[in-house]
Amino acid sequence: MEHAQFEKLYQNKLTTAEEAVKLIEPGDGIIYPLGAGEPAAMHKALSEYEGLDGNRLYTMLTMNPVIDLPKEKLEQISFFLSGSDRGAFNEGLTELVPNSFSEIPNIIIEREKEPVLIATVSPMDEDGYFSLGVGVSYFGPQIERAKKIIIEVNETMPYTYGIQNHIHISQVDALIENNEQIPVSADPELNEKDEKIGAYIADMINDGDTIQVGIGSMPNAVMNNLVNKKGLGLHSEMFTPKAQLLHEKGVLTNQNKQNFRGTSIATFAVGPKEFYDFMNYNEEILMIPCNMSNGLKYIAENNNFVSINSGVEVDLLGQVNAEKVQKKYYSSTGGQADFAKAVNLSKGGRGVMALYSTAAKGKVSTIVPTLFAGAPVTTTKNDIDMVVTEYGVAKLKNKTIRERVEALIAVAHPDFRDELRKAAIEMGYISE
Repeated sequence: MEHAQFEKLYQNKLTTAEEAVKLIEPGDGIIYPLGAGEPAAMHKALSEYEGLDGNRLYTMLTMNPVIDLPKEKLEQISFFLSGSDRGAFNEGLTELVPNSFSEIPNIIIEREKEPVLIATVSPMDEDGYFSLGVGVSYFGPQIERAKKIIIEVNETMPYTYGIQNHIHISQVDALIENNEQIPVSADPELNEKDEKIGAYIADMINDGDTIQVGIGSMPNAVMNNLVNKKGLGLHSEMFTPKAQLLHEKGVLTNQNKQNFRGTSIATFAVGPKEFYDFMNYNEEILMIPCNMSNGLKYIAENNNFVSINSGVEVDLLGQVNAEKVQKKYYSSTGGQADFAKAVNLSKGGRGVMALYSTAAKGKVSTIVPTLFAGAPVTTTKNDIDMVVTEYGVAKLKNKTIRERVEALIAVAHPDFRDELRKAAIEMGYISE
């Protein structure tokens, strides 16, 4: 096919959001990509569509408002809560599927036989392909089995390379155009605790290591401390503005990796507009499905893999809760469990769990005798490697329970060390 024929197909399928949404039939499962890949104009049309009945909408880290419809009309199902749907879930208005990020493509396959896919995509290339840009994640693996595909073409969505990261115009049932800026995020402010934790973790990372780092103040502090390292690789679930910084500084060369050599690996991204401009047609970045970015096999193939995650609280056995705060669900597992397990399979691998020593303005310790009743275990005691607070590094892997307790108390806030020791004695973990 010539480009002119692709353009003709494009114009034939171009419509309005109000018309495109009519392709959804009662009972259809609807899937959006993660985060900034969500279709804003189509979501608005969906929220106003009167033809919904027994439908299901799947999201992850949603940036759109929850649709005000009863569950029998539209069941809204999340894989990872965000500020947009956290309150609704805790009020019983939406649903959450427990998962590890790597498993979501298969979870969808089990739950939805012929899903309707709706995504924001980049403008079409010369060969008739649209890129999923920042949101391949669990969405890309569904393309070949979709009942219908509706795309929202947006010139602010970067065209990225990757695997299962493109949709051809011939596969599209309807398309609309919406050039409002896709969601952006700003860098969080760093405090003194972030800087201390970032320095501790950066000291563990050697030239040539492959790293996985998420978003937030502590990960940003880590990345700031890596600017003088050499030959690092990135194999992460998320590509971040700090990864852009390390590319521009010549730190992320990806030449020492055992797979995907020469490219930074991620499955989703969010950042400011200039960050998306950096990603656009950038061959040094490969966006791949989350069953690969987070797949244990792919992570473990890389030697000297360093995984950096964060938690809400850690108990004296080393179990991590990263999902619930004050007995309310805050997020979900994400890729933490994937990476925590996989780094233990990597030759020279290291897993870091970072958190402040206190929460609630210093009133409570994040290192606790036991997780609170009902807390989920995001990372198990068997998978934990190191815990880092602003007071230092607790190495737990290969340690006895007594040795773990001593290491964790040493990095707890000084105000809470005595009561942690007392609790540990009462639980029989250590002797007086």
